[in-house]
Amino acid sequence: MAARPLIGISTYAESGVRWGVWHLDAALLPAGYPRLVQRAGGLAAMLPPDAPEQAAPTVARLDGLVIAGGPDVEPVHYGAEADPRTGPPARARDAWELALIRAALNRRIPLLGICRGMQLLNVALGGTLVQHIDGHAEVPGVFGRHPVKPVPGTRYGALAPEQISVPTYHHQAVDRLGEGLVPSAHAEDGTVEAIEVPAHPWVLGVQWHPEMGEDVRVMRALTAAAADRGQSCSPSA
Repeated sequence: MAARPLIGISTYAESGVRWGVWHLDAALLPAGYPRLVQRAGGLAAMLPPDAPEQAAPTVARLDGLVIAGGPDVEPVHYGAEADPRTGPPARARDAWELALIRAALNRRIPLLGICRGMQLLNVALGGTLVQHIDGHAEVPGVFGRHPVKPVPGTRYGALAPEQISVPTYHHQAVDRLGEGLVPSAHAEDGTVEAIEVPAHPWVLGVQWHPEMGEDVRVMRALTAAAADRGQSCSPSA
């Protein structure tokens, strides 16, 4: 049996988490992320925040990378002042995940950004964000749904050529696209819902949360690209 590709997933770092009799700091990740990787044929590995200089050696041991959803990106990373509706910064996570993204781009590792991860991908490549939009996170703590329409001729458009309804929960979005990025899906209100780097073997960001749905096509495509890369880089290849 062929080894499953190793897919790293970035995580939260939270203080004062409770489980059982414990109340401790924790590195955590909603279970939907590793489950989706597993359903798509990958081996999931959690990547808690670390020193940014550790990103390159970490990525070098992976076949693919997922930057998970989470808190708002601190606006200083795209040259803006914080809007009153922007959440508190997660500076260690911002620094770590930006370093992971840049390392993956440099090593041409397959990369998927989910929600915050898509926004960070855009920021890492010099883009900016809209700090608040309405209609994409209706009820606090509850995922909504809305349709997204693919852009024909893009990687995402080839994966999902039809309009689909996706699980969504965000209040920020891509504003100016970063260098080398193109939009590959939009919401009905024009919000950019997916971005990709045509010049890279496999880089995609989606604004929605595939780990909260049943559609595995995006993650399956990532794991397939990771498996192909892992085979081509193996000593026997």
